[in-house]
Amino acid sequence: MVEESEENLAVWLLGVRTLKIQPYTLSPLGPRDVKVRMKAVGICGSDVHHFKNMRVANFVVKKPMVMGHECAGIIEEIGSQVKSLAVGDRVALEPGISCRKCCLCKNGRYNLCPDMKFFGSPPTNGSLANLVVHPANLCFKLPDNVSLEEGAMCEPLSVGVHACRRAGICPETKALIVGAGPIGLVSMLAARAFGAPRIVIVDIDERRLSFAKDLGADQTIQVSKNIQDVREEVVKIQNAIGAGADVSFDCVGFDKTMTMALDATRAGGKVCLVGLGQSEMNLPLTPAAAREIDVIGIFRYRNTWPLCIEFLRAGKIDVKPLITHRFSFTQQGVEEAFEISSQGGNAIKVMFNL
Repeated sequence: MVEESEENLAVWLLGVRTLKIQPYTLSPLGPRDVKVRMKAVGICGSDVHHFKNMRVANFVVKKPMVMGHECAGIIEEIGSQVKSLAVGDRVALEPGISCRKCCLCKNGRYNLCPDMKFFGSPPTNGSLANLVVHPANLCFKLPDNVSLEEGAMCEPLSVGVHACRRAGICPETKALIVGAGPIGLVSMLAARAFGAPRIVIVDIDERRLSFAKDLGADQTIQVSKNIQDVREEVVKIQNAIGAGADVSFDCVGFDKTMTMALDATRAGGKVCLVGLGQSEMNLPLTPAAAREIDVIGIFRYRNTWPLCIEFLRAGKIDVKPLITHRFSFTQQGVEEAFEISSQGGNAIKVMFNL
């Protein structure tokens, strides 16, 4: 049990590229809540967008906000009605609290809930703090052989798992991954765990492609930023896969990447838009429609933590190589971590150890 006199501290976003560790007063512990001491918190691409721009799409930071949503920790206190967890349990936290009352929630698509309260997405405070209070049913106990850092990685991995479920990945699916950033890499790992026998990944960055090859990509192809090169690059992709891709994942979300995914996918195949780089695109949809390409969108995830944890426990997915940088929970550590994350480069996943 935390001492009452101990001050809870968190990383607050105060302005563009302005972060400060300051006190954070938690909401009272409800009967179905748990209090969790954070031990591992990762930096996500959306955290970097907030840090650099004070917004992600229509989510605008209008007042100081605690950062972070990729997290795991140890339970320090449980609410009076919590039976599934105990003090001392190591848990991974699913960061979004849905209303559970709207039609989308009742139909099981709670990730689309219009009243979602999501860690570190304005106006909801996040989890880059010493302690957080969270519903017990969104805290998932970790097996002994799954570390707290791996538990925090369940959040980005969930995006890949949800994408693979939406796209119907199976042992007969040849997959193309466009983009070898963190989400492209977890989508690749998830597709392999779902049984995809051949996975080709493309990116503009040779270092990231080398990283993807080490993680198990069957083939990597370096592409340009120039949309005029799409036709030539699609031929290379199709030769690498052996035909058109059954499913293509666009983990970037630009005119060129989506055009490439549509053109590289076989007739009757699927394209899953995972990355949301542009809010609007100019795309060759008519030729894709004539080949009956299904275009699928995803938003975050739903009901993924148990499967992610099982993949990690059973050794079907290894996320440890994705964690390329680690920092301590200090003012200097926070500033350095976000600067490295915002530069991209050889940083895949930057993790805080609290």
